[in-house]
Amino acid sequence: MKRILAFASVLAVLSAPAYAADFVEPAPAPEAVEPLPTGGWYLRKDISYDFMSSDGVDYKAGRDNASFSDVDLDDTGNLGFGVGYQINDYFRVDKTFDYMFSTKFRGSTKGGGSNDGSACDVKCVSTDASSFKAFSLMANAYVDIYRWGVFTPYVGAGLGTTYINWGDLKNTACAAGGGGCDDTVTHKGKDSWRFTYALMAGTSIDINCQWKADVGYRYRHVDGGSMFGRKLNGGPGSDKGFDIHEVRSGIRYQFGDACPVAYMPPAELPAEQPVFK
Repeated sequence: MKRILAFASVLAVLSAPAYAADFVEPAPAPEAVEPLPTGGWYLRKDISYDFMSSDGVDYKAGRDNASFSDVDLDDTGNLGFGVGYQINDYFRVDKTFDYMFSTKFRGSTKGGGSNDGSACDVKCVSTDASSFKAFSLMANAYVDIYRWGVFTPYVGAGLGTTYINWGDLKNTACAAGGGGCDDTVTHKGKDSWRFTYALMAGTSIDINCQWKADVGYRYRHVDGGSMFGRKLNGGPGSDKGFDIHEVRSGIRYQFGDACPVAYMPPAELPAEQPVFK
């Protein structure tokens, strides 16, 4: 009898509703949103005010070598265009074309006179005037140092070439201390390609996702070359090159969707509690 009761008790327990601990399967974690790539092509346009400085002028006076005693260049302006590529957050490169507006040259020479009975017979001082235009082709590289809000300071350097087109040089020699002047002599201007290097520093300013303003400073050095030809026992002459200090402003357009998307880490799900049923 006891065995029958025990067996019946077991059946009752098995047939009664049982408590089972079933766990709810967790939902899959959302995928992280990756930032958009920062690289891409861009176009640029720049304008600058250029402070010009000549390194001097050498010329032939008969068979002798001589140098201008005074040289001066007017300040001028520059208009530039370029295409570049933003490689990553810190490094970009571009190629630029710059057109320099005409700048006037003034100089003077001192000599021992022509000894030919002219006004400038014993000791003379000349006044010389010319001008030149130029354009440059440059390859440049920049390091964007650090993004601080909408501002990104940068430094850069460039190498390239500059085409200098000198106008005619007008030379007027006068007797030192008065006594008259000779007729003005015109020397044919020369043109040449010159090696050029540049150093830059400035700040990019984000306007929106595609547009950036750019303000900065650029130093360019243009090597020397031919300046004017020979005329009446004077010349030819060559300039020793130029130093150009530029205050620049410009704008850049970045192709593509340049708006960064912030990284969103996966949401932390609360620990699932067992549900009993």
